[in-house]
Amino acid sequence: MRSLDVGVIGCGTAGSAAAVFLARAGHRVTVYERVPSPGPVGAGITIQPTGQHVLARLGLYDHVVGRGARIERLLCETPKGKAIVDLSYATIAEDLFGVGLHRGVLFEALYGAVRRETNIVLRTGVEVVDLARADEKRKWLVDVARDRHGPHELVIVADGARSQLRDDTSTSKRVERYPWGALWFVARDPNPADSPRARVLHQVCDGNQTFLGLLPTGRGPVSEESILVPSQRLVSLFWSIRGDRVDAWKKDGIVAWKKRVRELTKDADEILDQISDENQMLFASYHDVVMHRWSTRNVVYLGDAAHATSPQLGQGCNLALWDAMVLADELSAEPRDVARALDRYTRTRRGHLAFYQLATRWLTPFFQGDEAWFGQLRDFGMPLMTKLSFFRWIMTLSMIGVVDGFYGSTLDVKHG
Repeated sequence: MRSLDVGVIGCGTAGSAAAVFLARAGHRVTVYERVPSPGPVGAGITIQPTGQHVLARLGLYDHVVGRGARIERLLCETPKGKAIVDLSYATIAEDLFGVGLHRGVLFEALYGAVRRETNIVLRTGVEVVDLARADEKRKWLVDVARDRHGPHELVIVADGARSQLRDDTSTSKRVERYPWGALWFVARDPNPADSPRARVLHQVCDGNQTFLGLLPTGRGPVSEESILVPSQRLVSLFWSIRGDRVDAWKKDGIVAWKKRVRELTKDADEILDQISDENQMLFASYHDVVMHRWSTRNVVYLGDAAHATSPQLGQGCNLALWDAMVLADELSAEPRDVARALDRYTRTRRGHLAFYQLATRWLTPFFQGDEAWFGQLRDFGMPLMTKLSFFRWIMTLSMIGVVDGFYGSTLDVKHG
């Protein structure tokens, strides 16, 4: 295989995974990360069987899954305990499960892999804001000081949903910020490890404007920079809120909010006791990013930079990992023609990404929105759908991340 000179912009999930795959395939990789000293941050995420498959190929499965919490069931219910959605991984196969994980654990695993690869040069504190043509086959990377880096034969843009670099492609695109986001907090998990609650992603919805999520998150990052005790089992709390209402929420105070949460469920009592100040709750916003092609002749967009969605299906990091794996596979299949390999990548990813982008966009108003009738329709319709084996099967396949397009085909997620 011909060795390529590759520039990767962003050292998050997609960028790190792509860099490691390509370095192991013999390519020379330089990773550019705008943060001078990257570290583990964030709340809980769910690693679905698709993401687990990629981690296995990277040799990181045992470490990541070992620090996570095994999730066997998704339960979304009303404050009165009526199930809206109740899905079990065992519907598809007894050995399938999700992994509730502190985002920092995934970061540490991927970042550590990047630093161990001899074919990767890591350059932190470099914020790339533009791409410039060097010649017919290479691109310069231009930073905020207008210094140039490279040039590189292949550029991978993986710098997240807020990427400025989508402007460097002529492909049609749409980037919108969702009005709704979530406040989050990482707490010590009060449930015993062998408790059924420790294996359930529990959500409580009151209409489509009140949404509480409790995700078992396993053990935290192991780095010394982490404020979490690495041996503690954790749970991530999420509270849905419009972005323009966060200030009013803070003004109302933590006591009023705790009272509201306790009206929804008693499962959060011991978690709420760990929150004493509204500033402990951090706000996350979401974007909807649609690109009709994810590549040009020698530039490809991965992860949230290419297809960010709301988190309703919990697929963000899993899609990013799958992006990285497919890109590496297509470059191996077309080692002498980067443009053809990137075109193959776009065609290969089209069905999978189109399904999850459309499904997430369709689903979001039923759980986060301003039109109350969406919540009423959800409470009536979804319980009926899940009683039908066909719909329960499709909903579970969608949850685990394997639906590839709109014709019932699925991805192979065996990870040995």
